[in-house]
Amino acid sequence: MAMHARSHLVAVDMGYGHERAAYALRDLSGGAITIANNYDGIPEHDRTIWQQGRTYYETISRMQPLPVIGKAIFETFVDQFQEIDPFYPRRDLSRPSLQLRQIWYSVTKQGIGRHLVEQLRKVHSDNPPPFVTTFFLPAFAAEYYDYPGDIYVVACDADVARVWAPLNPKKSRIKYFAPNGRVLERLRLYGVRREQIYLTGFPLPKELIGGPRAEIVKHDLGTRLAVLDPNKYLRSRYHATFGRHFGRHFHDGAVRPPTITFAVGGAGAQKRLAVDLAKSIRGRLRRDELRLQLVAGTRRDVLRYFTQQLRAIGLGDAIGKSVQILFAANRPEYFSAFSRAMRETDILWTKPSELSFYTGLGIPIIMAEPIGSQEYFNREWLRQVGGGVDQLDPRYADEWLWDWIQSGALARMAWSGYIEAPTHGTYRIESIIRGKPIAEAELETLPLVV
Repeated sequence: MAMHARSHLVAVDMGYGHERAAYALRDLSGGAITIANNYDGIPEHDRTIWQQGRTYYETISRMQPLPVIGKAIFETFVDQFQEIDPFYPRRDLSRPSLQLRQIWYSVTKQGIGRHLVEQLRKVHSDNPPPFVTTFFLPAFAAEYYDYPGDIYVVACDADVARVWAPLNPKKSRIKYFAPNGRVLERLRLYGVRREQIYLTGFPLPKELIGGPRAEIVKHDLGTRLAVLDPNKYLRSRYHATFGRHFGRHFHDGAVRPPTITFAVGGAGAQKRLAVDLAKSIRGRLRRDELRLQLVAGTRRDVLRYFTQQLRAIGLGDAIGKSVQILFAANRPEYFSAFSRAMRETDILWTKPSELSFYTGLGIPIIMAEPIGSQEYFNREWLRQVGGGVDQLDPRYADEWLWDWIQSGALARMAWSGYIEAPTHGTYRIESIIRGKPIAEAELETLPLVV
């Protein structure tokens, strides 16, 4: 395979998921990530179309927590247009959906994405680099407007809707990186040719992995298992296995109180839930039996909300001590800070978004209510690999969450997620795009788990 210049890496800033995947792959482009709906020089026409879709989605998403009507509004005005059909029985699902036809119209008739493709085509025109995107629309534009290099799409969920495959997938040259076997099989039902799909796993940040031998994962999980198994129920049963696997990274005793990271989605729809959690466990936070990280991301309104509510429930003096609020002024700083936070996270509480794949790092996930059809499939996948569980009532987390820690239940999820979920998606994707074998060690073959 011919070697190319650095890839063009393209994402969108709709929520965090698509940019999170691109952040993990940033070495492909030398750190540069082009935001398709918000780049320098984007035509006002394109910006307006993108903004209308983003505002509509985020507004409806924030209505989800409303009693009774919130979920109904979301399902009526958003989810029905992007719903993923049941997988079984296997059948031809190549017929374009209404959502795909709308997207295709915006590309072919309204010209959205044309300017972006033309600008990227000018770079290294003599040896066009791969066009790698974590969202489907830029890939459709790249193909329609004849981008001369290879075009790759990174899927960001455990299942995908018909809109991820082009109008005529059998004739398309777009290639896909599938995070799991279900996405590979789903794309085939949509008509994508098998040779155009690579089963890689979701791209996780390298600074959380530590190379093909996963030295950082082993270090962090060796510590995390001790924290989440205080009574050694799991470690006594698998002491020999853990000793062989982790070696010097295996800890006999906890080095910190269990740390819970609560990640609010990009639309900020779960912020009330985070406060309910903090209120329930505030006694343990004051006694430093538990620690809590609330992720506000780049949203100043969520930062203000968390700060005000923590003070209102008597935890103002704990901010900066047993309670941390993760906020960053921009998205690159946020993703970097989030990776640092994951190194000391023992439990990740979030809706089953793309963060579901972080169980591959050996992090147990407590799942909030899904938002959107794809998150229901993420939840099912996370259950299958044993890396996560649905939340119980957050008002009583002081009781049930503590029981799950004392019993070693969350430690079992950490181990299962690490063993069963892919960890090295970033390395596999880089290897395929660059046409170079993975150095240091041959990675395990991923099973076609669906």
